[in-house]
Amino acid sequence: MPDLVPMPSITALYAGLLGLMSIVIGFAVGRLRGQADGVSIGDGGNYAILVGMRRHANFVEWTPMAVILIALLEMNKVPANYIHILGAVLVVARASHAFGMQADGSNGIFRSIGAIGTLLVTLVASITAITTF
Repeated sequence: MPDLVPMPSITALYAGLLGLMSIVIGFAVGRLRGQADGVSIGDGGNYAILVGMRRHANFVEWTPMAVILIALLEMNKVPANYIHILGAVLVVARASHAFGMQADGSNGIFRSIGAIGTLLVTLVASITAITTF
C-alpha cells in the first residue's frame, strides 16, 4: 500500500487567515456598493468601487496559486519552518497590498511591498516545487 501524504495542516492555518482576509476585502466592496446608489454590477463610474473591485480581484488572482504551491511543498515534506515563512510572508504581503491600494490614488510603499512579497513567495515556492521533484 502506498504511503499516504499527510494533509497540509500548516498551510491550512495560512489558508484560513487568507480566506478571512478575502471576506473582509470582498465585504468592503459590498459596503462601497451599498453607499453608491444603484451600483450592483460593475463600478458605475465610481472610482472607489473600481479600486475596491481591483483590490479584491488582485487578491483572488494571486493568492490561490501561492497557497496551492505552499500546500504542495508541505505535502512533499518541505521543513515546517520553510512553510511557516512562506505562509507568513504571503499573509503580510496580501494585507499590505490590500492596504496599499487606496481609492485616492496614493498607491504607496505598502502596495509595492505586497506585490513584491506575493511575487517572491510564488517564485520561491515554484522553484522549490520544481527542485523537490
